[in-house]
Amino acid sequence: MSQPLMNLVEQPYLKPAPPKFEIGDTVDVHCRILEGDKERIQLFTGVVIGKSGSGSREMFTVRRIVQGEGVERKFPLHSPKIADIVVKRSAVVRRAKLYFLRDRVGKAVRLKERRVERTTEEKPKAKRRGRRRKQAKTAEE
Repeated sequence: MSQPLMNLVEQPYLKPAPPKFEIGDTVDVHCRILEGDKERIQLFTGVVIGKSGSGSREMFTVRRIVQGEGVERKFPLHSPKIADIVVKRSAVVRRAKLYFLRDRVGKAVRLKERRVERTTEEKPKAKRRGRRRKQAKTAEE
């Protein structure tokens, strides 16, 4: 009984269309920063190493390397202080949490990039010259 009530209370605070990103993606998180009465947007670029929670409590952790030192920051997904999340690069990962990246240094931190499949309309048509010749020869024999 309490879960439907919680969902009802949380609903107005959720973002209508949260950005789609996966663990292992390199993202730009646009954070709103208040300095006195001025507001500016600061970027935090890094790899998403984990997600946790659900509903209005959903969080994601982003890791980046600054001057040779690893920096991690947890962001609430539905926070009004998060202006935008832009996916720069996707990676192939086989884990839900990428905490093993904390122990790695240099090029070992890189993840293999995930290739985005094109739709059938966008794919260029392949030339089949060799295949047709072989089929024609076998038909004659």
